[in-house]
Amino acid sequence: MRCPACGHDEDRVLDTRIQKQGEIIRRRRECLKCRNRFTTQESLVLNYPTVQKKDGTQETFMKTKIANGIQMACQKRPVPMTQIDFLVEKISQWVLEYPQKNISSQTIGQVVMDELKNVDDVAYVRFASVYRTFKDINEFVETLHGQPVSKTLNIKQSIEKVFENARTETETVPSIQSAQVERSSPPDSLPN
Repeated sequence: MRCPACGHDEDRVLDTRIQKQGEIIRRRRECLKCRNRFTTQESLVLNYPTVQKKDGTQETFMKTKIANGIQMACQKRPVPMTQIDFLVEKISQWVLEYPQKNISSQTIGQVVMDELKNVDDVAYVRFASVYRTFKDINEFVETLHGQPVSKTLNIKQSIEKVFENARTETETVPSIQSAQVERSSPPDSLPN
């Protein structure tokens, strides 16, 4: 390793430490010529496939995008950060092992949805509603349930039924105006 102070190529390693679960090796070195001490890091260079986006553009795969999407979906949900980190690592490892040089963003999104489905239903629904573009609510429900919505009872009808039930329940509850409130007249005099 070349010394940053004098440019000499020979040095000796004083200390070696492994960090981030073996992903990075830090070495403390000393130049044999000027005795300057410096630190180097060694890490594995990972070649992720290129991500093909919906609009046809390509970009490099970024773990941070996966992490941000999962964190947004899991916001205010009982999903610990360690589990989110585990999901990000699991998905990143899957992408790294992908056999082709290009991978579509839809494929990655589907993998994230599949993983979130096993972790938290609400996070899965949140991610699916942002990731996928749906024509209408029936398509959204079909995606969530994995089967087509029945033509005889669609979402609009079931929502209308809920509102109808709510209206009939409120009609049976007596209102404050119709309730008779009996008041006794205050006594004319107080006992001594």
